[in-house]
Amino acid sequence: MSIFSYISGVGGLALSAQERVLFEERPPWGAILFARNIETPEQVAGLVADIRQVLGRADAPVLIDQEGGRVQRLRPPHWPAYPPAKLFADIYRNDARSGLRAAWTGGRLIGEDLHALGINVDCLPVADIGFAQTHAVIGDRAYGDNVEQVVELAAAAADGLMQAGVLPVLKHIPGHGRATADSHLELPVVRASHEELAETDFAAFAGLHHLPMAMTAHIVYADIDAEYPATTSAKMIGEVIRGEIGYDGLLMSDDLSMKALKGPFDERTAQALEAGCDVVLHCNGDIEEMRMVACGACVLGGEAGARARRALDAANRIACDTSALREAFAALTGYGEVT
Repeated sequence: MSIFSYISGVGGLALSAQERVLFEERPPWGAILFARNIETPEQVAGLVADIRQVLGRADAPVLIDQEGGRVQRLRPPHWPAYPPAKLFADIYRNDARSGLRAAWTGGRLIGEDLHALGINVDCLPVADIGFAQTHAVIGDRAYGDNVEQVVELAAAAADGLMQAGVLPVLKHIPGHGRATADSHLELPVVRASHEELAETDFAAFAGLHHLPMAMTAHIVYADIDAEYPATTSAKMIGEVIRGEIGYDGLLMSDDLSMKALKGPFDERTAQALEAGCDVVLHCNGDIEEMRMVACGACVLGGEAGARARRALDAANRIACDTSALREAFAALTGYGEVT
């Protein structure tokens, strides 16, 4: 059975008849869940299992954005609240060891929550460096304002996830921190020099190049490619992400339905894949857009298929005392207990 090079959102709490047909005819590599897909643990676990049954693959990736702070799809009362990355950065500045322990434990506990539902990919960590001009869409999602701190905290969170058996997605490569606009709403243009970017934004991602998956930024880096955002720029992907940064894991686009991109969805899909993305991501659950993305996608094979297989092999679940970790995390951060 062929697998196609896209990851799809779904519209509601259960798969619709139209979604089932699409997933059977042009199966995506995986699916992603949002708040509209979340009700109770039993419902989420059932939806995840149903997605995998329709796709015919027990290991099909099911993704979610569960960072903490503003970006967490699973929330109380059924799941704990987690802090934004800024809290780990604040702890780290006072005591680096405690900050790293908190970030690792947060990743591990989020991973435990997801593993219990069958969700095997989390769109975490955010490795975008915070600057004075960083748009609020990143804001407190950043682990700090210097490369070493961001790399260490992001790596700790990713390691916690993987030890829970959940795969991390590094975002937003090669760096969203200098953007002064929200790519959900418009196309940001970063005018920093290539040299400046290499020393800061790109360096953070280079320090995390070993992670199994990464998500592109819908941002124009004018000093390198003034025409195309990274997601659809062969130069940015080939020369910067794959070359300079050295990233050789599975590369997915950010959400194709964001307003930073223009044009029909089959064309957006083809442009991202032709530029060098291995798979594209479409999130909003609009069935007509989903069909166009599926039509623009190609069969997942060759180097992209090999990266996809390697990514799914990267998690290594290790048993732990979750109750003790929750107590330790609450003592460090004040978060992590179900209320």
